[in-house]
Amino acid sequence: MRPVTEPVSAEDVASFRRFNRYFTRRIGALDDHYLGQDRPLGEARLLFEIGAGISLRELRGRLALDAGYLSRMAKSLEAQGLVRLTVPAHDTRLRLVELTEAGRVEVEEQQRRADTLAAGLLTALTAPQRTELTHALATTQRLLRLAGITVALVDGAAEDARACLDAYAADIDARFPEGFDKTDLVRPEEVTGDAGAFFVAYEEGRPVACGALRTLEPGTGEIRHVWVHPDARRLGLARRVLAELEQAAVDREFTVVRLDTHAALTEAQAMYRACGYAEIPAYVDHVYADHWFEKRLTGAR
Repeated sequence: MRPVTEPVSAEDVASFRRFNRYFTRRIGALDDHYLGQDRPLGEARLLFEIGAGISLRELRGRLALDAGYLSRMAKSLEAQGLVRLTVPAHDTRLRLVELTEAGRVEVEEQQRRADTLAAGLLTALTAPQRTELTHALATTQRLLRLAGITVALVDGAAEDARACLDAYAADIDARFPEGFDKTDLVRPEEVTGDAGAFFVAYEEGRPVACGALRTLEPGTGEIRHVWVHPDARRLGLARRVLAELEQAAVDREFTVVRLDTHAALTEAQAMYRACGYAEIPAYVDHVYADHWFEKRLTGAR
């Protein structure tokens, strides 16, 4: 059972779709000659995403494209002399794609035209209105990013789980005055199966956050290593991971969850307090702990 969310209203759905229809029409997304160039938006966007070079595998994940469709577009662009497809010697399973000189020239022109289109749209607004729109767009992007992120339960020994923990350890090693010893990380068997849980958040196929739950004592769980990649912070993702961990604790019939945190992690302390955690006396002797918290669980959130 996952954390309970409020149902989406019909008005919310209609408003979202209404904006989407207006915006795609206004920027010419449906035009076969996007920005006045001789190609549709799909190919133009693909050229932009290729940038300095990328694998088709990463492009598939980033753009959520069907493998066959992406391959056909890449081959079409190659036939037009805009991209170059290669197979790296170190991994023959990969196909890399990079822009040719002609491709770079077209992307530069695409960027110039896109800037001109955006400036033309904004010209009709006053400076305060532009500021309002800029702030609204930033909020829209943040919330849409958060909506597009998935949180999955994984085995504590999974590659993505250990990669997240390595990144977490490197992050806090740089923040703690005394550094951080990786032997303090949870062991796979502590956060797998009946013993606990490990969650990884994914954005476009890339792990961007994690959190662990382990059994502290009968009826009590301990939350460890809630971490968000720097690129995905300030989205509200840590709270989402925390909600998954709390629901996993409810599923295991824990009535209490506890955690500790370092004095340097002031933003973590603020989040835990805001999420209903009360500060308590030390429940364990932990070298990296300066604050200890507890939350009583009454059921699924």
